[in-house]
Amino acid sequence: MVKKSSQIYIGLPRLTRFERARIVGARALQISMGAPLLIEISDDTIRPLDLAIQEIEAGVLPMTIRRKLPDGTYQDIPLNWLINEKKED
Repeated sequence: MVKKSSQIYIGLPRLTRFERARIVGARALQISMGAPLLIEISDDTIRPLDLAIQEIEAGVLPMTIRRKLPDGTYQDIPLNWLINEKKED
């Protein structure tokens, strides 16, 4: 069963540290392999890890987090929802 709505039903209404680490690592790998950047960067920032963190903080990554429950249900949550919730707190 898939829950589709504009509310977060599974998990916290913010990005967990594990989700953040997974996204930063995956995006840093993409950047190091030559993927185009989604933000404007300063000349002193060259590490892919720093660039990935800046992209997350800017909220420009078009990613979706899939949160699953043990019974097989899951919810796909746009990354923007989790980042925006964090900034409002």
